[in-house]
Amino acid sequence: MQGWDVPGEKIEPTRTVETEKLKTELLTLNMGPQHPATHGVLRVEIKTDSEVVAHAIPHIGYLHRCMEKHSENLDYRGVIPFVDRMDYLGAMNQELGYVLAVEKMLGTQVPRRAEFIRVLVSELQRIASHLMAFGTYALDLGAFSPFLYAFDEREKILRLFEELSGARLLYNYIWVGGVWNDITADQLARVAEFCDNFEEELKKYDVLVSQNKIFMERTRHVGIMDADMCYRYGATGPVLRGAGVKWDLRKVKPYSIYNEFEFDVPVADGDRGATIGDCYSRYIVRMKEMSESVRIIRQVLTKIESGPIMGKVSKVIKLPKGEVFVRTECPRGELGIHLVSDGEAKPYRLKVKSPCFTHVSMLGEVAPGQLIADFVATIGSIDIVLGEVDR
Repeated sequence: MQGWDVPGEKIEPTRTVETEKLKTELLTLNMGPQHPATHGVLRVEIKTDSEVVAHAIPHIGYLHRCMEKHSENLDYRGVIPFVDRMDYLGAMNQELGYVLAVEKMLGTQVPRRAEFIRVLVSELQRIASHLMAFGTYALDLGAFSPFLYAFDEREKILRLFEELSGARLLYNYIWVGGVWNDITADQLARVAEFCDNFEEELKKYDVLVSQNKIFMERTRHVGIMDADMCYRYGATGPVLRGAGVKWDLRKVKPYSIYNEFEFDVPVADGDRGATIGDCYSRYIVRMKEMSESVRIIRQVLTKIESGPIMGKVSKVIKLPKGEVFVRTECPRGELGIHLVSDGEAKPYRLKVKSPCFTHVSMLGEVAPGQLIADFVATIGSIDIVLGEVDR
């Protein structure tokens, strides 16, 4: 009758292995490269003890396209479409950084109207990028409706970009010396209407997601990347500001005409019970940044000047011998462009400093001790695009 409960009789189970001699073995799992939580073609090799991550190693390179090497065989204008394809969710911002580097060495004067248009499309692109981050992050954590709301608003921006450049994702719009196509009064009016409606949408997102109890429980006190860790790795953008550090190149080292606009730099302050540097902090910084982008866009609409959209640039661009390094504030952090010229019509060397590469590198340190589900939340919170990591 062993193994069966007999009424009135208590049978002790036979112990063949002593509890104190039991050992656990770490299980190696591959998260990716097709896993939707990785936000791109990323493979993370994780070693788990049950549901707890003990070790994580990011493996990159699945999207490597030799972009920097290809640039050595293209003229300076021909590099712009390749730059588009790094962070394909923030292509306007990527173009601006590269073009500013070329213009700095060339000494080109950019017309005022072109500068205003550049700022306008860059901030619209920042909103579109953060909307993608907002929608996919909610999707990572099991909520589907925010994804649809985000894509509905993002579509309005992409339609405008399609009218301006002829493309919805990879634009080749910001050119050396200005921009490719002018913006009309009707389009500016639609941008103003978008700003009015979008501010109301942001309030809806705050109630739907930011104050959602389940979302807050999944993101607060999870994946903490504090200021010390950010300094050690060189983190920038929302990851750094999510750690409470007030650093934004548009404010502290202005480029283009950003010094002419009033806006704040959102940083995490532990609001709503969050720990500074956690997943919720990085999320909320992006949400606040969209409001500040709307604020900048409104000022552009008020101040934009009439005039030409292209400066004087020779048909064949030849830069003087030398090198330059330019940084710009992209949606995911600081993009660094190191351009070396030997006096010919092609770059001698182009090296890109990717913020996403830095942030991926931090995953190995923050992962140990997390549940697998929390590690998924952490990966989503740094908002990486692997096209920029691998290049």
